[in-house]
Amino acid sequence: MSKAYYNENNCFVANHLRDLIQANMIAPGDVDDRSIKEVCASDLRGYTQCHFFAGIGVWSYSLRQAGWPDDRPVWTGSCPCQPFSNAGEKKGVKDERHLWPYWFPLIRESRPVEIFGEQVASQAIKTWFDLVSNDLEGVGYTVGAAITAACAFGAPQPRKRLYFVGHTKREGLSRPIYNSWVSSLTEEAQPERSDEIFRAWRQMATSPTSIPHIDGAPLWLARELLKSYGNALCAPQAQAFIEAYLEVAKK
Repeated sequence: MSKAYYNENNCFVANHLRDLIQANMIAPGDVDDRSIKEVCASDLRGYTQCHFFAGIGVWSYSLRQAGWPDDRPVWTGSCPCQPFSNAGEKKGVKDERHLWPYWFPLIRESRPVEIFGEQVASQAIKTWFDLVSNDLEGVGYTVGAAITAACAFGAPQPRKRLYFVGHTKREGLSRPIYNSWVSSLTEEAQPERSDEIFRAWRQMATSPTSIPHIDGAPLWLARELLKSYGNALCAPQAQAFIEAYLEVAKK
């Protein structure tokens, strides 16, 4: 039986993940609430999917929505954006929350075939992504990336993010081809489809079968929930990126 690994060191959010797993809204698996700095490659053996910086599990949810089955191996991760956000202290790679140097060794040793990632599309992101792509390409990955805006997929905010994918075995997924595909997809926006998948995303965030509604909840709980949602991916945006990759990977 396939099993997913979720790494999330915020205890509130980690418990939130367990509720979502219990409600079958994301792939079944185990939640590890340690810091990624404490995780070893040996801890990941036996897991079909591994989701780092997992938040409320939207990568898993989006994979499912894109038609990626739970038993197909994949790794995902959305490294903390604070070091590179325009709204933060802008310390970049000198920030202690710059955690790519802890995720990459796990990738290098475990060699997952396919990896999806995401980061804020700020002015400082070029330095971060140059490091990521150089590291991945240095150990044999082909890397593709695109910047998209969540509002192109039905979300009521711009939420520009850089999405990337790494693949170890398939050649020919060059960045220019991949970027042109995703750019075309973004420009079309596909409003009817976007509305449908955005409703699914909002349902995930407010379903009474998995987590409590904010209305009537204690203030501390409302704040934690809002923080969880604010740090999460926009599911339709991630779904579209995954679908674009799957389409390109067929060629």
